[in-house]
Amino acid sequence: MKTYFLGFLILLLTVGSCSKVPITGRKQVNLLPEDMMTSMSLTSYNDFLKEHKVISNGSDADMVKKVGVKISTAASQYLTSHKLSDRIKGYKWEYNLVEDSQVNAWCMPGGKVVFYTGILPITQNETGMAVVMGHEIAHAIARHGNERMSQGLAVQLGGIGLAVAMSNKPQETQNLFLQSYGIGSTLGMLKYSRTHESEADKMGLIFMAMAGYNPQEAVPFWQRMKTMSGGQAPPEFLSTHPSNETRIKDLKEYMPQALKYYKGS
Repeated sequence: MKTYFLGFLILLLTVGSCSKVPITGRKQVNLLPEDMMTSMSLTSYNDFLKEHKVISNGSDADMVKKVGVKISTAASQYLTSHKLSDRIKGYKWEYNLVEDSQVNAWCMPGGKVVFYTGILPITQNETGMAVVMGHEIAHAIARHGNERMSQGLAVQLGGIGLAVAMSNKPQETQNLFLQSYGIGSTLGMLKYSRTHESEADKMGLIFMAMAGYNPQEAVPFWQRMKTMSGGQAPPEFLSTHPSNETRIKDLKEYMPQALKYYKGS
């Protein structure tokens, strides 16, 4: 019976439709209340900042905040113009740079953004940072973490509700939440995660273009990422992300659409 129940939940997550992702129009099901996800986000975000060295001053920290404000403002304008502002209802945007050698950045529900210093040599400049910022903010607006956590609750924690999971299995639930937002790693939902990554790429291009950043700079950014990996990245079927080659190809194909939103800086 348990197997059938899990299968039913997974089927709901993959073929059901309660809403559509902005820009791409992909149908999605988020089984978890977004306000509860935002509450978990605030707790996890504050815990993360306590455990890491936050860089508050300097040109890099200032750039993270500057780019964050411009991208989030553009995203808000897009959502408002398409009557989708409920997607960011209650968001209180924050942008922090932390000292960490990992090549990473993320955005949680509620608009909590973190950049790691390890990604700065690849972003190189403000426009490169806008590529990453647009992508990460797109993940939050598309509610990808909610989708991943909904599936994770079904697969990893036996299909129990979030409130029960938080009460009975707090550590497992916390780990699942962090994984769902890219703070950790998992190979458990390969195709799903690659879909999210490609979707965030497209949304991010439009957000950065609306913010006055040339979306064409996304291609050299991912080319630098490819060079940095030195050919050591796992094959695409073993990765939660599209291969760099696939990503660059898809970005080039979508570029004409993104450029419609670019008026120059």
